[in-house]
Amino acid sequence: MAEEEKQKIWICLGDVKNVPLSVRRSDIDVYRRAEQSVNKLWGAWKTKFDKLSSEEVMARIAFQFARLYVEASTRNDEVNDILMDFERKLNDIIVKVQHEEN
Repeated sequence: MAEEEKQKIWICLGDVKNVPLSVRRSDIDVYRRAEQSVNKLWGAWKTKFDKLSSEEVMARIAFQFARLYVEASTRNDEVNDILMDFERKLNDIIVKVQHEEN
């Protein structure tokens, strides 16, 4: 399969303007939603923490998103473990039923 064509986009994050990125066309919406999420938090926190520099506010935002990522990854791993355990139990039941039918 051929690699999807990339497109150059520019995003603005907080006080940093025009950050160029090269992204797959199918991912543009994800990048724009991420940009909006950062800027929404930026707007709220820049006002809330008005004594902090832009860099300090952005560092807090980066940490917040990193924390959320780690939490989501942990929950995802837990769900995968539960699903794998369920699949093993289901396979055991199927094997047992097939064995009883023979």
